[in-house]
Amino acid sequence: MDTMRERFASVTSRLLDEDPRLAVVLAEIGTDGFAAAARRHPDRVLNVGIREQLLVGVGGGLALAGMRPVLHTFASFLVERPFEQIKLDLGHQDAGAVLVSAYGSYDWPAGGQTHMAPGDVALLDTLDGWTVHVPGHPDEAGTLLRHAVAAGDDKVYVRLSQQSNAVGRPVTGAGFLTVREGAAGVVVAVGPLLDDVLAATEGLDVTVLYATTVRPFDGAALRAAVGAGRAADVVLVEPYLAGTSTAYANDALADVPHRVLGLGTARRELRRYGTVPEHLRAHGLDPASLRERIAAFTGARAGTRAAA
Repeated sequence: MDTMRERFASVTSRLLDEDPRLAVVLAEIGTDGFAAAARRHPDRVLNVGIREQLLVGVGGGLALAGMRPVLHTFASFLVERPFEQIKLDLGHQDAGAVLVSAYGSYDWPAGGQTHMAPGDVALLDTLDGWTVHVPGHPDEAGTLLRHAVAAGDDKVYVRLSQQSNAVGRPVTGAGFLTVREGAAGVVVAVGPLLDDVLAATEGLDVTVLYATTVRPFDGAALRAAVGAGRAADVVLVEPYLAGTSTAYANDALADVPHRVLGLGTARRELRRYGTVPEHLRAHGLDPASLRERIAAFTGARAGTRAAA
């Protein structure tokens, strides 16, 4: 199976053939995947070099000229380093673009803190009008990329990951999917953490919602999963900064007695390279740790209803 980044390159290369309005802007990273597309479309596959602020600035200029720019590099270089350009060249200018990142939170531990951006989604939450997709499988990445490119002139962030679930789900670019139903609480699993959440909640009497589009946050699906007239325990399991979406869940349940637990990467910096599984364990995102934390918070016991 190809990776999400490989699927991004192949799908976007085909979209370049289909849509004369599309342009891809790179900053050295990812150029090999677009080598053939660059030969076919040398005026619409641009490499600005190791200049991430320029990457976003060029994207904003292309958008103002009527193009649909797709900008790609590592999350730390795409969201954190050029954040002022995102805020001004895209947001303030009301210019749309598709930002596609890789290696977000812990996908390349050997890269160290310079190549990790667990706060990327939380940072974008300080701006208005961003759609955020977090696919959990290469098939979902391809579908969500097509949605992002076709989204008029909207501002869209697609967060790719090295980690992948075993199978893709029928995502639509909007809303949460109900994967499992139960009565003792609701667990929202984001993107590539679904398989770990399903393993962690096996036999527990909880509902599992799957989220690949996290902004807009699907408050209606969360309310429906909670049900009317009862208190709710909600656990959010996100592959980025813990608590990033807790305010959205609280807002969705403002008139319902509820508790929310946000699980994700910790603010504490891990200063050892290690491996991806070791980072998951350190952040409490491996199945064993998740089961302990979810069961303790919800009080869930065995007795899960049939999967949806």
